[in-house]
Amino acid sequence: MAEQEDGSRRRREAEAPVVALECVAGSSKAEEWGGGGGVVQEGDVVEAVRVGRGSGGGGTAAALELEAPFKGGRAGLHKALHAAFKRGDTSVEVRVRGGRELQACIVPHHGRKQYVLRSLHDPNYLLGFVDRLESECLVLQGTRSTRVASALSKAQLQDGYVAYPWEKKMRDTLRLPNSSCYLSMLVLPKALDSNACRYESFDNTLARASAWLYSAQASGISVDFMNVQSEALLTKISGETASSTVNSGSLSDLSNVTNATLYGFEDYHGVDIGVVKAARLWYSCIGGELLLEIPLEEGDTRLGFAISRTEEGFIYISSVVVDDKECEAPSSRSGLRDLFNQAKEASKLLVISRVSNEKVLPWMISSSGAVRCFDTISLSQKLSLHRLAVRPIQLHFLAWEKPAGPVERIIRSPKLPPPSTLLPQPHQTLMVESVEPRLDAEQDYVGDLSFRLDDLSFESSWV
Repeated sequence: MAEQEDGSRRRREAEAPVVALECVAGSSKAEEWGGGGGVVQEGDVVEAVRVGRGSGGGGTAAALELEAPFKGGRAGLHKALHAAFKRGDTSVEVRVRGGRELQACIVPHHGRKQYVLRSLHDPNYLLGFVDRLESECLVLQGTRSTRVASALSKAQLQDGYVAYPWEKKMRDTLRLPNSSCYLSMLVLPKALDSNACRYESFDNTLARASAWLYSAQASGISVDFMNVQSEALLTKISGETASSTVNSGSLSDLSNVTNATLYGFEDYHGVDIGVVKAARLWYSCIGGELLLEIPLEEGDTRLGFAISRTEEGFIYISSVVVDDKECEAPSSRSGLRDLFNQAKEASKLLVISRVSNEKVLPWMISSSGAVRCFDTISLSQKLSLHRLAVRPIQLHFLAWEKPAGPVERIIRSPKLPPPSTLLPQPHQTLMVESVEPRLDAEQDYVGDLSFRLDDLSFESSWV
C-alpha cells in the first residue's frame, strides 16, 4: 500500500508544472555542457527569483523576491521582469534546484514584454524562463549528449552587415583604379518589320552575337569569350502585338517562351507589357588593359598618330608617324610608336579602350543591326583639345599578351611586353568603316592642323 502511494506521488510530481530555465544562446565555455563551476543549465527547475537590488529606502523600489510555485508561471515572472526593466533595475538572481545560482541582467528579446537573462559570468550565455513538466526537466537534465543534441536542434546561424573599405579596395586591388575589367555587348533581337512588332528568334540573336565576336577576333582585336546570357528589356505593347504575345493560359504555354524574343503579360492595371529578350555577350581582353600617358609640350603641332574604327565598332590606332627621327612628336616621345609596331608585328590592332578613363568600346547592337559605338571625329577633336590645353592624354589599350612581370599602371618610359612567342600571322586586310567626310584645310581649321585628314591607303583620322 505504501509503495502504491509512493508511486502515485512520484507520478503526480512528474506531471506537475514547473518553471525551468531554457537556453536561448549557448555559451562558449565548457562548463555549460559539463555542469562544472556551478553553472546553471537548461532544464534546471527554478526555485527562487530575486528581481532588482533596491532596498526600498530613498525612493527606490524594493527588490522583489519570488519563490516556487510561481503565480502565473512563466508569464508571472515575465511581468516582474518587465516592471523591473521599465524602472531601470535589471539585476536578477536565480536559484535552481540543487543550490546553484545564476547572476544575470535583464535584456529584451524578440518583441514586446519578452525578456531573457544574460549571464554576468559569460555574456554569451542567454537563458529564459519556460513552463515545463517535471518529467520534461528530468529528461533535459540527463546526459551531456542529450543536452548537446537539444541545443544543436535549436542552434541557428546569425547573419549581419559588416563594413567594407570599398574605396581603398577599388583603388589598391584593381589594375585600373575604380574601373571594371569586364566588357560586354548587348545584342538586341533583329526586327522583322519597321514597327518592331516581330523579331527573329533568340537563337538568331545568339548567332549574331557570336558572329560579331568572331569577326572582331579575326580583325586582330585581342578579346576572348567569357559568357553569354539572356537579358529581359521591358517595353509597352498594344494592338495586334499585344493580342499575339500576351497569354494568360496554363503553365504549358511557358515552353513557347524558350526561343521567343518578344512575349508579354498584363499588369495589375490592365496595361500590356512586352518583354524583349536580348543577349548580353561578356568578353575580356586577353592581356588586360594597358595605360599609356602621352605628355604634351608647348609648340606641339600634332600628336603624330591616326585613329580609325573597325566594322565591329572598335577604335584603334591605324598609323603613326615614321619619319620622326628626333622623336619630336608626342606619339614618339611617349612610346606609342613602339607599342604600335609591336602590335603590328603580332598581327594585332592597337585598340583604344578608354580615353581619360572613359570607355570608348562599342556597347550595343540595335534591332536594325547597327552597332552603337563612338565617333572618331569627336574623339579626334577631344584629343586635339588636350594638345591645345597642353594637358597629358591618358589612353588605355587592349593588350594582346599578359604581362610577364608586375603590372605597370602608367607607362611614361614604356616597359613594353616581350615580343609574342606565337608565330606571326599574315597581316589581314582590315575592313575599316569611316564616317569622317573629306575636309579641306579651311573647313578643318580650329587653330591647329590636328583635324586634317591625310591621304592614306585606308581612311583614318589623323590627330
